[in-house]
Amino acid sequence: MMEADQPQRVYVVDDDQGMLDSTVWLLESIGLRALPFTSGQAFLADCDEQGPACVVLDIRMPGMGGLAVQEALRERGSHLPVIFVSAHADVPIVVRAFRGGAVDFIEKPYNEQLLLDSVQRALRLHARPAADEGVAGQVAERLQQLTPREQDILLPLVQGYNNREIAEQLGLSVKTVDLYRSRVMKRMQADSLPALVGMAIGMGLIEPFTLAAR
Repeated sequence: MMEADQPQRVYVVDDDQGMLDSTVWLLESIGLRALPFTSGQAFLADCDEQGPACVVLDIRMPGMGGLAVQEALRERGSHLPVIFVSAHADVPIVVRAFRGGAVDFIEKPYNEQLLLDSVQRALRLHARPAADEGVAGQVAERLQQLTPREQDILLPLVQGYNNREIAEQLGLSVKTVDLYRSRVMKRMQADSLPALVGMAIGMGLIEPFTLAAR
């Protein structure tokens, strides 16, 4: 069978049955084959990478969390694209996820179209790994468009500092930091802080040891 004829599969791993059911319904509504799992162990036991596929993976689950599942996939030499979803998107977790090779990190409750767009991109990457070659260049162009003050805000922001801490570091008011933060998000075309962190990691701007202590 030709690769183009192989069914596109999305593994959905979430211990919240309600969230699992709604995500499966959403994916099936656009014609994708969604395979639900309530635990990381069950997913790993049944995972098959033949044909275009990806996994929508919750971070916090009993027994084996999402980051542990990602590590297990990496130890197998898996190239399955991982999209993390979580209600707990603090910067250290986001950094670990992207360092492990995640293609996206989406906060719960998620925007349905945002998740669908991310899944479609992940499926394209699995079928044609070179399909995302231009992304780094686009992010680099956006970085160059930042003003010096916006650049000052960007680094501590993706390191995990909050607006008040950034204001103290730069000698600015919290209101001013909030304004520049909004500008940075807009210029970088980041719809969330995890998305911005992913861009920063992809461009080599931050390492895990540079994160703000919590």
